[in-house]
Amino acid sequence: MLEELIRTAQQASPAELPRVLDQYAKAMGVGRAVVYLADLQQRLLLPLVEGEPDLEIDASLAGWAYRTNSLRVEEDTPAGLTIWLPLVDGAERLGVLELRMETLDGLKLSRCRAMASLLSMVINSKRTYSDTFAQRMRTRPMRLDTEMLRAFLPPRSIGTGQVVSTAVLEPAYGLGGDAFDHSFTEGFLHAAILDGMGHDLSSGLATSVAMAGCRNARRMGADLAELVDAVDQALTKWLPDQFCTGIFTQLHMPTGVLHWSNCGHPSPLLIRGQRLLDGALERASEPPLGLPASLAGGSRQVHEEGLEPGDRILLYTDGVVESRDEGGEQFGLERFTDYIIRSTAAGQNASEVLRLLIHAILAHQHEELSDDATILMIEWQPPGQ
Repeated sequence: MLEELIRTAQQASPAELPRVLDQYAKAMGVGRAVVYLADLQQRLLLPLVEGEPDLEIDASLAGWAYRTNSLRVEEDTPAGLTIWLPLVDGAERLGVLELRMETLDGLKLSRCRAMASLLSMVINSKRTYSDTFAQRMRTRPMRLDTEMLRAFLPPRSIGTGQVVSTAVLEPAYGLGGDAFDHSFTEGFLHAAILDGMGHDLSSGLATSVAMAGCRNARRMGADLAELVDAVDQALTKWLPDQFCTGIFTQLHMPTGVLHWSNCGHPSPLLIRGQRLLDGALERASEPPLGLPASLAGGSRQVHEEGLEPGDRILLYTDGVVESRDEGGEQFGLERFTDYIIRSTAAGQNASEVLRLLIHAILAHQHEELSDDATILMIEWQPPGQ
């Protein structure tokens, strides 16, 4: 039956996927199956089929399964039992799977988990070439410049057994020039954060060119200094009047050696244990991206730091700490780092820590940010630690 589901799901369109899933679930003896996807802001779980209600991530059993990446069983429903399983592809949280059945045993649970794992891969694959999932995950219209910039973004979270990199950014539907990027090559995690000058289509275009220059250089095997130089040259050539700030990092996953280059951006932060190591990654400031080495005063500096197991690296844009409430009080760096430390100590996974944090930043400014706010967090935890 699982082979049949794999074969049929690969051939099905996104619109046909719920029907294919339902047929398999009934044949397997687990009743009806419904897929819920998290919206862009990770506040709601939205069903792929008509007639099912939207569910709040912070106030439902389905949301509990999403937040904790774990199984939840609900009893005393009309169908007998309702099972909520997280849909996760690698480190990327997609939503949840709802299954309704009269009884649950070990064999059924094993089949349900296999189905959820398969569905996660199918959904992640199909959403790269179908607008169906993108439409369902939105709750309001998106600005054109935001649409362009989001087309360049990678998944929110990527991870291996050694490291997780996860990011959030707001405003989800009115993003200006902020962006993040992360990717793996053999032995390395590459991560970057960018902040384009301005808050319009031109700033988004500058950030997009910077991301393309970064990826092009990385895929050609450039080292970090060469990569940053390639981004400088790309912006100078194609958008000579535009600049952006950014940080580019490379983490050697087996050893925990971190290299980074900071181009006019707020310094990265290092959290070790339950405290911020003040100034640990602070280095002399460099000019923004878009100036070739001849104008920037020399080649970009690449810095190095050895990490310890469990260390967390934070990259962020200034909109995170500079957001103000109605009284003019900034969210601030201390509140920002303290929130991460407390949430991690409470047992929240990395993706959930940032989800809660970006919602707290939005609430601080009554859901109306005056500047983009983007956060990327890297957790290094080698096996055996």
